[in-house]
Amino acid sequence: MAEKIIILACSAGMSTSLLVSKMEAAAKQDGVDYKIFATSAADIDHQLSQDPHPDVLLLGPQVRYMANDVKKKTDKAGIPMDIINMSDYGMMNGENVLQAAEKLLGDR
Repeated sequence: MAEKIIILACSAGMSTSLLVSKMEAAAKQDGVDYKIFATSAADIDHQLSQDPHPDVLLLGPQVRYMANDVKKKTDKAGIPMDIINMSDYGMMNGENVLQAAEKLLGDR
C-alpha cells in the first residue's frame, strides 16, 4: 500500500494525467511510494470523503478560482492543499510538483 495519497484536481481530470505520470516517475526515482492520481474538480468532495482520504490535494492552475472554497473543505478534513505552480504545470515538471506536495506533507 502506498505511503501517501496525492490528488491533483483540474477542470476535468484529464490535463493533469501527464503530470501525474511525471510525478510517479520522480517518486520512483526518489524511492518513495505514493499513490498519485488526477481527478476533476467536481470530484473533490467525493475524494475527501473516501477512506483512506487523500493526504494532500493540489489544484491545477486552471481551477485556481476555486481555491478558497476547496481550502475550506480541505481544512475541515485536515488535508493540506495548494495550487500547482503555473510554470511547473506548463513545463510538466513532475519533480518540482512532487517536491511541492512533499513540502505540504512535511516529508522533505
